[in-house]
Amino acid sequence: MAKFLIKNATIVNENSKTKADILIQENIILKIDANITDANATVIDAEGKYVLPGVIDDQVHFREPGLTHKGNIESESRAAVAGGITTFMEQPNTNPQTTTIEKLEEKFALAAGSSFANYSFLFGGTNDNLEELKKLDKNACSGVKLFLGSSTGNMLVDKEEVIEGIFRTTEMVISAHCEDETTIKNNLAKYKEQFGDDIPMEYHPIIRSAEACYLSSSKAIALAKKTGARFHVFHLSTGIETDLFRNDIPLKDKKITAEVCLHHLWFSDEDYKTKGSLIKWNPAVKTADDRSKLWDAFLDGRIDVLATDHAPHTIEEKDNVYTKAPSGGPLVQHALPAMLEKHSQGVISLEKIVEKMCHNPAILFEIEKRGYIREGYYADLVLVDLKDSWTVSKENIAYKCGWSPFEGTTFGSKVTHTFVNGHLAYENGNFSEDKKGKRLTFNRP
Repeated sequence: MAKFLIKNATIVNENSKTKADILIQENIILKIDANITDANATVIDAEGKYVLPGVIDDQVHFREPGLTHKGNIESESRAAVAGGITTFMEQPNTNPQTTTIEKLEEKFALAAGSSFANYSFLFGGTNDNLEELKKLDKNACSGVKLFLGSSTGNMLVDKEEVIEGIFRTTEMVISAHCEDETTIKNNLAKYKEQFGDDIPMEYHPIIRSAEACYLSSSKAIALAKKTGARFHVFHLSTGIETDLFRNDIPLKDKKITAEVCLHHLWFSDEDYKTKGSLIKWNPAVKTADDRSKLWDAFLDGRIDVLATDHAPHTIEEKDNVYTKAPSGGPLVQHALPAMLEKHSQGVISLEKIVEKMCHNPAILFEIEKRGYIREGYYADLVLVDLKDSWTVSKENIAYKCGWSPFEGTTFGSKVTHTFVNGHLAYENGNFSEDKKGKRLTFNRP
């Protein structure tokens, strides 16, 4: 039986830092205590390092099936473990889309043989698959995803009676991309008339405006309150939306929750001049004031989790005029180092990073035995060195697409080891080629 003993660790878990050892046996954290000895265990000396629970990313696009020239489950889960992400939830807008139970199970079969990290998938709602959605077992996957703004193919859900039907009949968490399609179309038409297809990239947050976001999210939240649905708003990007959410009750009791993504906490509209399409996301990166208000809500509990919305495209696809350059970018390898950088700047504590990236996703999606460092839980663990700086470069980027919006950025902290189900998946720049990711299970009564 494979055993590891992590010695002299500073464990960051459940709002505290504790110096202790961690004994891992096969998939499980067997023991957490001071001065553990085990002659049969491989010892890792973590003196001077911090051990965090494996990060849970509730929103990624790994592009398989159908879009694998951009990335696939194998390549992007490999990059994820390099960034300390041990669990991901992948989105349904692949080709074919994950809008039937059959296609959902086909995705699980793909991941079973190829994922370095633990995995689940969101089932996509459409204007015409409500009956299929009703057949979905509440423990089958991480939840339901709705695109309440523009999306690829048939995934825009814009029939109000369908949206209400989904909200009334779904027991699972309903996650949504909220942008008002009519507002965006009108804005785009205005600037296309002025510039043609080559609209300057800094108009992206004006086209996909704060108004478009607020109109959609406020309407959806009102419907969630009316129907009693369990509703989660993906990738908040505006300050005005943050007042739609509460921080006066525990997360486990919230019916309406929110997520922010790394790029909306890191970049602002000032960065379009230098980064261009590399920071073109939907929803758009907006103003520095929006970013500041997102940070306030993130730290005070109105925003519950941090995710990446990892969505790779090739650099050739990105290197197009505005209307042809796709939105999205790769982030799973660099999200935790970027948040650790914010810690070093005094913006956020390590305990708060762990709460938002590990504990809260586990609570929100009711994931079984993950997201915490506890005896009997799966041994998903990340060791970080807060005094080991490195610079993002093409040579150390693990994404299949080969680029990052962080290229040239120096981070002061580094992920040194990542354990997935007790398996050492990543160590000091080296990957194990054994794929030990498991399908997530849930505690949903």
